[in-house]
Amino acid sequence: MTTGTRQTRPAHPTLELVAEAAGVSRATVSRVVNGSPKVSPEIVAVVTAAIERLNYVPNRAARSLASRQTQAVALIVPEDITRFFGDPYFAAVVQGITQRLDESEYILNLLVASSDPTHKTMRYLRSGNLDGALVVSHHTRDKFLADVEAMIPLVFGGRPANDTGPNTYYVDVDNIAGAETGTQHLLDLGRTRLGSITGPIDMPAGIDRFTGFQLTLARAGLEADAVEHADFTALSAAAAMRRLLERRPDLDGLFVASDLMATGALAVLREQGYLVPDDIAIVAFDDSPAAIGASVPLTTISQPSAEMGFAMADMLLRLLAGETDVPHRNIMPTRLIQRDSA
Repeated sequence: MTTGTRQTRPAHPTLELVAEAAGVSRATVSRVVNGSPKVSPEIVAVVTAAIERLNYVPNRAARSLASRQTQAVALIVPEDITRFFGDPYFAAVVQGITQRLDESEYILNLLVASSDPTHKTMRYLRSGNLDGALVVSHHTRDKFLADVEAMIPLVFGGRPANDTGPNTYYVDVDNIAGAETGTQHLLDLGRTRLGSITGPIDMPAGIDRFTGFQLTLARAGLEADAVEHADFTALSAAAAMRRLLERRPDLDGLFVASDLMATGALAVLREQGYLVPDDIAIVAFDDSPAAIGASVPLTTISQPSAEMGFAMADMLLRLLAGETDVPHRNIMPTRLIQRDSA
């Protein structure tokens, strides 16, 4: 006859049992499992030892049912798919994002939302398949992102293009200061007839880099009148370079808002018999593989693209972990990298 109830351990160790074995809270174990950087190495070691001792395996499906979390996040890119796969900037950002997510239990979904984003993409986002999202390369026309921000935690790569509320988070560089540095470098070389090929003027990066160019010329008492707009692709920059040379064949310096666009400008200059940097010195922006592989290696403003992706993912994971001290913005430095073009 049994006189008492015998306590038995669950067949599968739980998060609570790991917390009990490690002598920490359930929330701390969750942070360790999700790779949060807010936990000290000593606590991580204790929790990891308890996980290994109990043979605890995080159950994504069970956790999803219990917490209504999917352990999935999205990278939303409101761009044409050919631009996404053709621009090395995106590859660097994604590298940084995946590096941080690899330390967590979250998986990444890619949503290249250029075609009809307010319908198909929004239906997917409303379906509850994601816990949060990251956004890169957004435009002022991308109004649907305000609705996304109201549904799930959202972190922008780059200053948001539209008015934002108190819950907006983003990682960026100081694009104005970077453009000022690049333009000033051309002036310091003695170039005084400067032109610029800008990025799209409906994107914060395009606007801010153009602003930096304008401000620097204004301080030098020069007019910023040799300007053509492009869309961050080499093809659009080649067309812009032709338009510039038709109006200002006497240019001796050029600030281009991305390395990839500078490669398009270089092709046109070579085609029309200009020597770089002898006739026209060029400073670009990004310090991507396109800068090194260009026909004339590019002097450029370096931005830490992979580190920006890592910081974006880290910011999102901290928000998903319920941390309340996450900064709303992280502005990273730029620096001038000198090569052959200027």
